[in-house]
Amino acid sequence: MRLEGKMYGVLLVETPSGKQQVLKAFSGLLKGESVVEGWVPPIPGREQVALEETRTLVSLETIQQALMALQQRPDLKQYEASTQEFETRLQQLAVHHQQRKQERQRQRQAALETLQGEALARALEQLNEQSRQDGIERRHLKRQRDSVLQPLKHRLDQTDDRIRALKQQRKERSRQLQVQMHASYQLTNFAGQTLPLQVLMPQGAMPTGTGDCCAPKLLHFAATQGFKPLAMTEFWWGPSSTDGDKVQGAFYGACAERCQPLMGFLLSGMTEFSRPQASAPLSIEETEASRDVRAIAPCTLLTVPLLRQAEKDLSLPILYTDDWLIAVDKPAGLLSVPGRYADRQDSVLNRLRVDLPDGRSLLTVHRLDQATSGILLLARDAQTYRHLSQQFQQRTVHKVYEAVLSGSVKQANGVIDLPLWGNPCDRPHQTVDWQRGKPSMTRFQVIAKAANSTRVAFFPFTGRTHQIRVHAADREGLGVPILGDRLYGCHADADRLHLHARELRFEHPQSGQTLHLQSTTSF
Repeated sequence: MRLEGKMYGVLLVETPSGKQQVLKAFSGLLKGESVVEGWVPPIPGREQVALEETRTLVSLETIQQALMALQQRPDLKQYEASTQEFETRLQQLAVHHQQRKQERQRQRQAALETLQGEALARALEQLNEQSRQDGIERRHLKRQRDSVLQPLKHRLDQTDDRIRALKQQRKERSRQLQVQMHASYQLTNFAGQTLPLQVLMPQGAMPTGTGDCCAPKLLHFAATQGFKPLAMTEFWWGPSSTDGDKVQGAFYGACAERCQPLMGFLLSGMTEFSRPQASAPLSIEETEASRDVRAIAPCTLLTVPLLRQAEKDLSLPILYTDDWLIAVDKPAGLLSVPGRYADRQDSVLNRLRVDLPDGRSLLTVHRLDQATSGILLLARDAQTYRHLSQQFQQRTVHKVYEAVLSGSVKQANGVIDLPLWGNPCDRPHQTVDWQRGKPSMTRFQVIAKAANSTRVAFFPFTGRTHQIRVHAADREGLGVPILGDRLYGCHADADRLHLHARELRFEHPQSGQTLHLQSTTSF
């Protein structure tokens, strides 16, 4: 059974007696429990809905088990096997009919040369009848195929409908529980003021899990105990999140949807820090004023809060630009395009759209993983985008990546040809799957070797997700993961994924000349 990945938080505080103490918290539940000895308790109010929460969790577990059973889809294997069988039979029949057609053409030519009158007509009619019989045989096999496959397809469609219905049911049950929790949760800040969660969140914005994250738990508990926060951090531990935006050992700031709207209120009162007295009522006007960002000053948040992002250098190195396209040198850790949520908007595309006069029209032609650095190509208009995208699709773009692998590679060069499949239940991981995988091919050349590492140049022919990373790490490929690759087995102490898009060569969509872009590898 795959263990759950989770956000954890640590808060260093000063107690009223002047001693330092470390508080720790987890997001959501830990092994199915909200209250665990030694950990900061959940925000008050959860106990009011504890019974309903238990019922909902049991219901959600039942739904999950039903989904897991349905997703096995036993009819799918039979459908795929039958489809393949009929496809093979149809191909064999097509070859047989083609041979018969060629023989009829020979006989027809011979009849035209040797026969006349009624004898010629009979011979030609016999040949035409043979052709009709071949057509009947082909149609009969297709009807037989449809009679076998259509009932299986119908059952698969019914299963898919049931899966969608269960997922919707699961979503609705979770939403109902969240609404009850949000109405019950109460938060206290360092001024001793208490407000319900629903009042603190922007109207209509109440994402699932609000109030269950580490930061609100830690700050609320510290405020109610009279502790003074000194430093705080949040990190992910366990398997990566399903969308791949959280990896083990990495540190993250307070999430934009659930936590950041609460931070101003939670930190209010720290400028005149004192042991809080009994909770006092707070008006909506005072709540808005308490979100003054200056209240955050006494507390050093090691998680790089949103307020500090404006101080970062957001400029990107431009490798090439003209009236049709632009190429940038993407740093590691920056998204190519914005993500779905507010805390994943910082990206190459969004930065350029802000920095450039015509940035709103930019389109990314391809993408690099967030952890990968190097050349990223963008088009300035739709026509250029289509022209460049077609080159990538037709695999006429020459790409060179450079990587440092966390071990020794035996072969000096070669080609890795492994089919890759992305399990929808284990995103973003890609695996080698000879049944369901899509073809992916990479040529490699060892550049240099050290005691515990190998520098390799990769020349991908296809462009599958995580292609180079899997081809390096998988035992059917090189069997040595890229240094710093937390997703595919390398847990070495590295500050980043050592993979860089070094070269890109393609035809300029306007001039037709070959454009060769290069970027220096920084590791």
